[in-house]
Amino acid sequence: MIAVIDYGAGNIFSVKNALDYLGFDSLLTNKKEDIEKADGLILPGVGAFPSAMKMLEQSGLTETIKTESKKKPFLGICLGMQLLFDSSIEYGNHEGLSLINGTVRPISEVISSDLKIPHIGWNALHFVGEKHPIFKYINDGDHVYFVHSYYGSNCETSLIATTEYGAELTAAVAKGNVCGCQFHPEKSGNTGLNILRGFCEWEG
Repeated sequence: MIAVIDYGAGNIFSVKNALDYLGFDSLLTNKKEDIEKADGLILPGVGAFPSAMKMLEQSGLTETIKTESKKKPFLGICLGMQLLFDSSIEYGNHEGLSLINGTVRPISEVISSDLKIPHIGWNALHFVGEKHPIFKYINDGDHVYFVHSYYGSNCETSLIATTEYGAELTAAVAKGNVCGCQFHPEKSGNTGLNILRGFCEWEG
């Protein structure tokens, strides 16, 4: 069973619908015991880093997530990926879950001013190093859907995919049982569904 963590800041229903479509048993939950019993975990997220981190802390699930992410496959999606990092400078300096080393910074720092922010649209994925198991059903260059104004920086040791939007931006990261996608697999058509399939079949 895959637990989709509901802490008030996630695009949870579209993720659940995608898992249902793929035929994987899943549950929307904010209960510690469900997270502990699950075979895998997904942390969605939309909005701003500080408010999402605050809601996650208020849910009382922060330590449970840190503990269980060492035992089973864990996927952060969009803002959920950014929460995996050590910190973010969105609206100040804020600590993250520190499951992935790096800092979340504005993409305006690295792209030219004539490109629109947020970065919204379909962009190609390019694998870094050996293809990660969550990408087993897709090819280098396949397109996925992004909506973001911030990106993971200083995370070279965990980088598994990039995308090009005026600069090479972090598209996906992984370390141990933990992985994260800056894009929305649940909104990325067959490519995204195949990434979710790869994650659900991955044993970490």
